[in-house]
Amino acid sequence: MDKKTNRAIGVFDSGIGGLTVVRALMERLPFENIIYFGDTARVPYGIKSVETINRYALQITEFLIQKDVKLLIVACNTMAAVAYEAIRNLSPVPVLEVIEASAKSAACDSRSKSIGVIGTPATINSNAYARAIHLLDNDARIFSQACPLFVPLVEEGWFDHPATRLIADDYLKPVLAEQIDTLVLGCTHYPLLKPMLQEIVGKEVKLIDSAEAMAGITADLIAKENLSNSSGKLPDYQFCVTDVPYRFQTIGEKFLGRTLSSVEMVRL
Repeated sequence: MDKKTNRAIGVFDSGIGGLTVVRALMERLPFENIIYFGDTARVPYGIKSVETINRYALQITEFLIQKDVKLLIVACNTMAAVAYEAIRNLSPVPVLEVIEASAKSAACDSRSKSIGVIGTPATINSNAYARAIHLLDNDARIFSQACPLFVPLVEEGWFDHPATRLIADDYLKPVLAEQIDTLVLGCTHYPLLKPMLQEIVGKEVKLIDSAEAMAGITADLIAKENLSNSSGKLPDYQFCVTDVPYRFQTIGEKFLGRTLSSVEMVRL
């Protein structure tokens, strides 16, 4: 038995948003071990400088490499947009990121080639989604909107709060005015707002959930590289945070629909 295949998948994000990827992985790859890292002490990342985001990303990468993971998933769109190359250069194991996966889904699903993208200021300013989509479809028209308040609202657990809805209405107005038929949720926190966002944009607009897209390309890579867990044991899920583990546990259990028995607070 190749013990390397039984190592965990490392998933990391700025806070709780990456749990959307974890949930999708649990559903798509139910036998895989997962170590999740949420940098809850320093969230949100999307309003920080490129230098700071790179520094944080490399610290987390080093931590997960020391945990002997077999694969790294950058579940934070902001880190993927700004620090992917640095993470990949540091990592001895394959690194997957959410932007390419979501771009493929958007380019494939849009009928009118009119695509909206919402994300943190750092992700939107990087232009990473526009570049990734245009590589796949040069005729696509991309309309981007930064939504800086969404991450703090999700971290607060305000998934369908009146204040969240009011802010979402305001953010989405200019994007919807462009007659888009596809909207990329360009932050892994945003699928936690998915039911509310779908109500606002209407049934005719397809929402691209980066978490679902991420689980798909992870499953493909694991099959291609023969990395499937072959231990025959129940999967082990570990959760590491940098601050307030109880709050993370409370929101995480509500979202994942399971008890999070192992939430460890770590210092980088």
